[in-house]
Amino acid sequence: MAGVLAFLALGQAQAQKTTEEASAAQQIPDAPRPQVGLPAVDKVAPGMGTTPTSNGDHAPADQQQGPPSSLPSTAAQQLQPAGQETPPELPAPGEGADAFKLVVRTNFVEVPFTVKDNKQRLVPGITWREVRIYENNIPQRISLFTVDPFPLSVAIVIDQSLTPDNMAKVNNSLAALQGAFAPYDEVAVFTYNNGPQKRTDFTAANSARLEFALNNSKSTGREVYMNLGGPLAQTTVINGRNFDPNTAPIRNSQAMELKVPKEVHTLNDAILEAAKSLTTRGRGRKRVIYVISDGKEYGSQAKTKQVIQYLQTNKIAVYGTLVGDSSLPMVGFLDKIHLPYTMRDNVLPVYVNETGGNLDAEFRQRGIEQSFQNIFEEVRTQYTIGYYSHQPFIDGKYRSIDVRVLRPNLTVIAKKGYIPTASDSGPVNTITPNR
Repeated sequence: MAGVLAFLALGQAQAQKTTEEASAAQQIPDAPRPQVGLPAVDKVAPGMGTTPTSNGDHAPADQQQGPPSSLPSTAAQQLQPAGQETPPELPAPGEGADAFKLVVRTNFVEVPFTVKDNKQRLVPGITWREVRIYENNIPQRISLFTVDPFPLSVAIVIDQSLTPDNMAKVNNSLAALQGAFAPYDEVAVFTYNNGPQKRTDFTAANSARLEFALNNSKSTGREVYMNLGGPLAQTTVINGRNFDPNTAPIRNSQAMELKVPKEVHTLNDAILEAAKSLTTRGRGRKRVIYVISDGKEYGSQAKTKQVIQYLQTNKIAVYGTLVGDSSLPMVGFLDKIHLPYTMRDNVLPVYVNETGGNLDAEFRQRGIEQSFQNIFEEVRTQYTIGYYSHQPFIDGKYRSIDVRVLRPNLTVIAKKGYIPTASDSGPVNTITPNR
């Protein structure tokens, strides 16, 4: 009996061992099957790797198709002509440029402009559907349209080389200048005679510091050089000979010879210094140079063309009040005729036309005071449009701009063009994620 029980136990153990070996044999994976239909090594054509293979493998989902042959829909919309059907972004009243939060604006261009009628009055109520803008004669799609005022960064440039009578009019009118600004504006003051001088850096428009700087900018002016000729100019000449050489302009000369020194009016240098200070101001502010001068230019180290290029690169507009004889209509007409190697009687219109500013010519003190209010009212009520340029943004080449309004008998005042810079392609707003 014991032998039978041992035999049964041995049989159960062998059956359990056989079951465990069969289970282990099933866990071993099969050997890879040979792949049939693969192309030969020397017959693989470019692009075959993106197609499904014969063993059922597929390429990634983003590589199922080749790159598109046309621009995406969003980019195609940016290339639509100015006669667009979809409206641009219209911010709510009071938001202005703060309504547009962009991380990077690599090719965004802002263009402020003013619209006047044939009587030089401001025209309100212009809508984006009535505006067309061209860059290098190519219509652009308007992406921004707003009439909200922007805070101003203004550099005032006061001419101290005026004649005493005109300088007195400017001195008496400076008290009304501070009232033309808003509380959120910032102002710097420069003066020039034989060279520019900064009276104060940027400060609040309603501060006592600005009032002190304006009072400190008053001057007596400069006397006009007189070239006297005839017998009155030779008071020490007897019988045609100068008996006292010490009184002659040229020592040891027997003839009386008067050489009048040339007048120096360094307007270009003064505008350039004001422009350099404006480049330090932050984004979201309009940069304005406001000049009170007769417009004469002679003796500056900077050339007019160079200064205009600097203004166009840094988006600075030049406005001004023209005083003195240059404000008279007939003299202003004669200023257009410039002889080589002579002083320009009025160079301010060149700056104004190229930068999109405006000029107010006033001869009397009351008109000068009123021009302050008129100029800054015009700056504050400008329209502002924006578009994405089609050109590579950082190429340093000048681009012309033409703004048109589809209404008859209106004048559009805007800058003639701009020069893109590398600073325009940097981040505008930094977005901090919530933690």
